[in-house]
Amino acid sequence: MARQKSEFLSSAGRVFQLVKAVVDPILARGGNDEDVRRILSDLRIREKFADIVMAAGTIQSTYEVVVDYNQTLAQMIEAGHYDWVYRDITQECFPIEGEGRQEVEVRLFHFNQKMNSGKVLAELRKAGYRPATLPELLALGAAQPDLQEQFQIVALGSVWPDPYGNRSVTSLSRRGSGRDLDLSWFGYAWGGICRFLAVRDA
Repeated sequence: MARQKSEFLSSAGRVFQLVKAVVDPILARGGNDEDVRRILSDLRIREKFADIVMAAGTIQSTYEVVVDYNQTLAQMIEAGHYDWVYRDITQECFPIEGEGRQEVEVRLFHFNQKMNSGKVLAELRKAGYRPATLPELLALGAAQPDLQEQFQIVALGSVWPDPYGNRSVTSLSRRGSGRDLDLSWFGYAWGGICRFLAVRDA
């Protein structure tokens, strides 16, 4: 992954503010200059610090949704009132597995960086989550229709291998003023604005 450029490095004043923001909490805990220098000498400390910073903005929101497996896929889609639906999102391509009405807590993960599907799945597993399925995505779309107007929401838990050997997953997105239920290539490098829907792994 290409390293991102930082505006902080182009401003001496901002660099000082950043250093002070890191050093002050160390000194407040009884640390000294030697403790501060260990940030430069110990790669593990820097990596741990980076992990904490990135994780702080990862989990965005949690929602309670009801997935009604008594419905057909067409009925689940109709409940979301989408303006456009990809033609291959059908019962044949995405068979529904589940029974009854289930209350599910779903969570949106935002990594704020460009990531491929394999990396996203690894991060979800580390956090104790599994990727959401298409019925769970549709339940969110019906309950929270305004969310996809802010960002694309991807469900990596339902994968369709098309006749050409490509794997595709479903997502909620926006096209102009319309709300779309779309298919995207599993191997796509997702943009930093994307959210990934997930459920705590049992």
